[in-house]
Amino acid sequence: MSNNVFPNKIFKHLASVVFDAQKRLFSLSDLSDKQLYDSIVTPPDPAMGDFAIPCFLLSKPLKMAPNKVAEQLAFAISADGIIRAVKPSGPYLNFTLENMAYGEIVSAIIDHSYFKTPLIEKAENIMIEYSQPNTHKELHVGHMRNLCYGNALVHMNRYLGHKVIASTYPGDVGTHVAKCLWYLKFHNKLPAPTNNKGPWLGEMYSKASIKLEDEMGTPREELNRKELTIILKELTAEKGEYFELWKESREWSIELMKQVYKWSDVLFDHWYFESQVDHPSIEFAKKWQQQGLYIESEGAIGADLKDDKLGFCIMIKSDGTGTYAAKDISLAYKKFDEYRLDRSYYVVDKRQALHFKQIFKVLEKQNFSHAKNCFHLEYDFVELPSGAMSSRKGNIIPLTDLTSLMEQKIRDDFLNKYQGEWPDQEISETAQQIANAAIKYGMVRMDSSRKIVFDMNEWLKLDGETGPYLQYVYARIRSLCEKQNFDEQKMANKKIAWNRLAEQVEKNIMVQLSTFNDIVKAATANHRPSMICNYLYDLGKSFNNFYANCPIGKAPDEDLKTARLALSLAVANIMREGLALIGVKVPARM
Repeated sequence: MSNNVFPNKIFKHLASVVFDAQKRLFSLSDLSDKQLYDSIVTPPDPAMGDFAIPCFLLSKPLKMAPNKVAEQLAFAISADGIIRAVKPSGPYLNFTLENMAYGEIVSAIIDHSYFKTPLIEKAENIMIEYSQPNTHKELHVGHMRNLCYGNALVHMNRYLGHKVIASTYPGDVGTHVAKCLWYLKFHNKLPAPTNNKGPWLGEMYSKASIKLEDEMGTPREELNRKELTIILKELTAEKGEYFELWKESREWSIELMKQVYKWSDVLFDHWYFESQVDHPSIEFAKKWQQQGLYIESEGAIGADLKDDKLGFCIMIKSDGTGTYAAKDISLAYKKFDEYRLDRSYYVVDKRQALHFKQIFKVLEKQNFSHAKNCFHLEYDFVELPSGAMSSRKGNIIPLTDLTSLMEQKIRDDFLNKYQGEWPDQEISETAQQIANAAIKYGMVRMDSSRKIVFDMNEWLKLDGETGPYLQYVYARIRSLCEKQNFDEQKMANKKIAWNRLAEQVEKNIMVQLSTFNDIVKAATANHRPSMICNYLYDLGKSFNNFYANCPIGKAPDEDLKTARLALSLAVANIMREGLALIGVKVPARM
């Protein structure tokens, strides 16, 4: 075998067996064990086998039909302590394994050593920038897609062993801020209320936007434009009454962000603010203009990317102010310099696809050595059943209102019946954890390329493809194990008769459990937390099928009962670890 990292012992064994067999039969010099390892798949029908290796890799250099290759390999491979049977099925080589092969992995899942398995050859420094909310606007449920997606990527990459710097980049300057300040001052909306200043500020922004739109085409339009210009100039000069109001009101929004992040259990290692890179980015752009990389066009300064079919990337507008592009260019240098990054990811919605193509191309033309290590991870939007949301128009569900509403519904529907039996604090914490799971799972269970429709009632169900459903699977297993007085310590002192798990549904669960780390590794490589969600949902369904058809408490003998309890406990541990990868905690009981 090569020196590559092979986290799945079963896959490693199968790849090694096939590699040795082909060496005896064909002596293919260009074929590696890693190629075989990476090609392993699960057959569509468990009756065909546990795992399969397609033979296309071998058939091409051998100039032999893949089904003929599979037949010859099957004949050359014998059963051993891991492989029970091997047989060809068309172009695939199918393997059925002994239960004991899975028993070792299931035992490692129960004692948690499985979750410490090395999964990568070299750890990298990775920055994931996500959640870039604007100050002076209200956070709503649509913002949660970015937050949940980025947070999942952070957890997934850390699980693999990478050093991840989680960063956020709030937009605290710009026209949207000027609109809000304009409305506060010119329409006598101050002082602000004593409480909930952040949400109130978002309402003021919405009212400002609507009023400015209503007054377009009227004598007020030109006057409004002049007033907004005055505000923007004060903010740029960093002095004046609007600048002081900006500093004060900015903190109201930041406090709201921190409140949301605390509820979401999200912690950032670094906060970058747009205002902090505003002036430096303009000076940086001027330097590149002096070196001839940027040119002037119609009063604006930027990079001509027409030959790259990316148009003209403006860095400094005709009024002398910097653009998002100038700031992102400057910030890229700052990030890689401060943290010695190997890779930098930007989690931003799909509307900014051209923007990032331009940014990365400019960085490349500036001979920035890390340009190739910058990546835009885009995603589609969240809508309500009634349609798209807009902070400007005010048709949103404020996040603070939504979380309170969800938690109250959870109490009313599920938890109030435990009042007097559970401590009040546990009921409150459980309600928050369930609401948190509903949002996080709902936001990442679909691929980022697909639009999401948020429906609170659907996302809170305990019997559907939801986060609360998976939490319930975990809590149900923990309750079962407690009733049977079975835990990790009891498991450590027992020799489990894995061969007693003879039902197909039991075998199916062992197969699923054995692939968890492979799923996580593939999901991380493809930036798809949805793969983990799909895996956990399938595992939850398999467990419910097992629980309905394989008696545990009334198992015919103690060995079978213990084996089934051990299998259940392993499912619970995988469920907890898997949900943690998307930022979801599991309640002790539900």
